[in-house]
Amino acid sequence: MYYYIKGELVLRKENFAVIDNGGVGYKLYASAKTLESFREGDKVTLYTYLNVHEDVFDLYGFATEDEQTMFLRLLSVSGVGPKAALAVLSVVTPKELALAVITKDSKILTKASGVGVKMAQRIILELADKLKDSEILPEGDGEKISISTDAQSEAVSALMVLGYSQNEAKSAVSGVDNTLKTEEIVKRALVKLMR
Repeated sequence: MYYYIKGELVLRKENFAVIDNGGVGYKLYASAKTLESFREGDKVTLYTYLNVHEDVFDLYGFATEDEQTMFLRLLSVSGVGPKAALAVLSVVTPKELALAVITKDSKILTKASGVGVKMAQRIILELADKLKDSEILPEGDGEKISISTDAQSEAVSALMVLGYSQNEAKSAVSGVDNTLKTEEIVKRALVKLMR
């Protein structure tokens, strides 16, 4: 119904903001990361999601389209509602969430209020395939570098989420011991890329 709302941020609370647009104050629930990025009095644009369910008519706001997209992906996970999705995005950015899913790091997701180990594992399981072909994971072209293990492939995807090109990621990963776990391959490849 609404794609975004643009206006003046007139009130900012712990889990929502009020945007004045044309004399109407819109209450939008938002992640802590979105709320921290604005101050009262700022002219803001929040991308939106309208949650309508029985007697609920809640509007959610996001500072970026990536955050809005990731929120919608989280809602596609069975058992994850708007509050849990917002809690996750309050502790991780969309790229950090994609990296956590790719590297199967459920521990970071359990930092979100109301997200236990089982829910974190379900998020990782159900989003893994959806994020593989995602626009958050940019495609690269050019020379082919052979990547021999699933851990190496996941490490390449994780580095691409962090903003490296496919060629940079493959090149950095190709020289790392392929028997290591994904997280360790990513760490060692990052050291190479930082040089």
